[in-house]
Amino acid sequence: MTCNVAFIGLGVMGYPMAGYISKAGHNVTVFNRTKSKAEKWINEYKGKMANTPAEAAEGADFIFTCVGNDNDLKEVSLGENGLFHTAKKGCVYIDNSTVSAEISRELYAAAKDKGFDFLDAPISGGQAGAEGGKLTVMVGGDESTFKKAEPVIDCYSQKVKLIGASGSGQLTKMMNQMCIAGAVQGLSEAINFGINAGLDMDIVMETISKGAAQSWQMENRYRTMTDDKFDYGFAVDWMRKDLAIVIEEAKRNGSPVPITEIIDGYYAKVQEMGGNRWDSSSLIALLKKKK
Repeated sequence: MTCNVAFIGLGVMGYPMAGYISKAGHNVTVFNRTKSKAEKWINEYKGKMANTPAEAAEGADFIFTCVGNDNDLKEVSLGENGLFHTAKKGCVYIDNSTVSAEISRELYAAAKDKGFDFLDAPISGGQAGAEGGKLTVMVGGDESTFKKAEPVIDCYSQKVKLIGASGSGQLTKMMNQMCIAGAVQGLSEAINFGINAGLDMDIVMETISKGAAQSWQMENRYRTMTDDKFDYGFAVDWMRKDLAIVIEEAKRNGSPVPITEIIDGYYAKVQEMGGNRWDSSSLIALLKKKK
């Protein structure tokens, strides 16, 4: 079934995600704060461009947002030109941003008051996953709403799962980011160790990636980490934003996260080196720097 879809936020993730929804045959209207990005998108894909989030959302059956942080999300949803002003009754609003569980619950309640539904649906898989249409989507909200939205979310995903009540998607994404941070630090130390020991990293990784040490980071990042190539991917600034959300939520629910806090401090040192836009695998740069 063809649906009217609004997609707000055409960053490195949102741009291809909106493209996959368009390719699936839906009528897509996009909005991006930097207008040139939206103009580029409509030249590449079938769809329309709006001048505000409110304009994009008008008449949409499904509204997607994929923006940077809580403040950006508030602006495009509840702000002066936000989508809440025009979202029609009965529509579904799906937020793919990585934000706090608190704002997700706030938007869930606000949507209910306006007569439409909200799902927090953060994504994992990085730029490569977005461009390949193979993201993992962890969802919080009502089951009936999820079932309505799942076919459209499927357009850009390889795994979509309802985790639980509103906010559960964001809480799951926090766990995801904790696991990534630990894996990247362990991999950084191992690769640096192997280089110093004079081992061939291609041979080593081909071997240990088939055992218990295997991880997405190992298979997709070991080569660039070995070669000091970080000018792509999931930026350190974004990782620090995500880890700040984790640490804040951990304080709220009484969970010690000592390793996450230490690794967040390491990322702060990468920023001090000028690596704000480097890929999150750049933790290894701190170890190589010490030699």
